[in-house]
Amino acid sequence: MIYFLEDDESIRDFVLYALNNSGMEAEGFELPSELYAALQKRVPDLLLLDIMLPEEDGLSVLKKLRSRDDTYRLPVIMLTARSAEYDKVNGLDAGADDYLTKPFGAMELIARINALLRRVRRDSDDMIKLRGLTIDVKSREVIYEGKNVGLTNKEYCLLLILVKNVGKVLTRDELLRQVWGFDFSGESRTVDVHIRTLRSKLGSGGELIETIRGVGYIIYSQ
Repeated sequence: MIYFLEDDESIRDFVLYALNNSGMEAEGFELPSELYAALQKRVPDLLLLDIMLPEEDGLSVLKKLRSRDDTYRLPVIMLTARSAEYDKVNGLDAGADDYLTKPFGAMELIARINALLRRVRRDSDDMIKLRGLTIDVKSREVIYEGKNVGLTNKEYCLLLILVKNVGKVLTRDELLRQVWGFDFSGESRTVDVHIRTLRSKLGSGGELIETIRGVGYIIYSQ
């Protein structure tokens, strides 16, 4: 899903028509307040954002999105009539991922959208988000509902494997092999002990990890 915030109806209709006819799902909004309401229901894959808007300008909208937990990594392309280098720098410094000046062609816009989405997909493996839980794979940082969670290496690896296999039941033996290695000589009870401490450190987030009696553990996507 792509959202487009643009108060000019003719431009909005043109872009939405081009995107929908290229196989993309897109929805347009005239006012920032309409966009904020839609974000409460669904965060899109990408946002196209005009600068000159009623209620508040696009740079203000962008800064708000970058301050929110659910949209701070949302890919944003600014579409604006402001073509001066100063304006482009301001847009990029405010957090835009790309900047396209009006007038623009539909083919160029679609190419830029696809390029940005490809880049985001490559980077997505480095940042995993699930039900209030965020795992930064590069830094090995774990955050639940805005709070850092300090984990040991084994606890971190255990959580990461469960999250990467969301919706799949992992047996104790599978977790032993993947976290401790094939040559581990301990018992499967080791997994239970680490799951217990992991749940404790996650606090209310510990409920994400569910026990499948007699089998193992699972984290559901919802």
